[in-house]
Amino acid sequence: MKQVVTLQEIEAGIYQMTMHDRVNKNAFSPELINDLAAAFAQVNNDNTCKVLILTGYDSYFATGGTQQALMTLQQGNGAFTDANVYSLALECEVPVIAAMQGHAIGGGFVMGLYADFVVLGKECVYTTNFMKYGFTPGMGATLVVPKKLGVVLGHEMLFCANTYRGQQLKERGVAFPVVPKHEVLDQALELARQLAEKPRIALVTLKKHLVSPIASELNAVIEQELAMHEKTFHQAEVKQRIKDLF
Repeated sequence: MKQVVTLQEIEAGIYQMTMHDRVNKNAFSPELINDLAAAFAQVNNDNTCKVLILTGYDSYFATGGTQQALMTLQQGNGAFTDANVYSLALECEVPVIAAMQGHAIGGGFVMGLYADFVVLGKECVYTTNFMKYGFTPGMGATLVVPKKLGVVLGHEMLFCANTYRGQQLKERGVAFPVVPKHEVLDQALELARQLAEKPRIALVTLKKHLVSPIASELNAVIEQELAMHEKTFHQAEVKQRIKDLF
């Protein structure tokens, strides 16, 4: 099976994890999910890694659930918790920089927001589009989106499911660096170099402390989101929206 996630050390202590499932445009295919889990496990077992840059290819960072996966959930055959791709960055021992050099859609954007640092591209599209399909957000989006983007913008994104260019988010006051698309990786690398100057034990210890508020809330929020899915996901209208809008 062809590998769709590549992990490499690009400088001393700095690793880059690149998602490149070109067939599925970095949607959460089984191949991408499995390779991400394996790559993050490798990072956590590597004591030479101090910081991780997570990125995509060309115009795609990560594009969320596949149509087939959404249909499976709509029919009641599983839940988004069956494969935990969303909080891999949160649970990673070392700081993670999400270099969103391309479009980040739905769960793909949420996954990036779990990183410790985020860099956005001015031209790229970002959205939490769960409600466009008629079901409530999952993957901990109801927790992490308002925390990282602010309550007003976060709730707007979750309720309205609109798409935003990075430049629009910059104008709305997001705290992340928003740079031209071709500069996203350079910006991430500059930040990674600052982090890699520090001792690994200090980075790991501080990260564990700083992510603990979100980590401590996440399980309860996931349970609440699953309960909302039981009410919203299995409606006939949702099935039709997934067919028509995907």
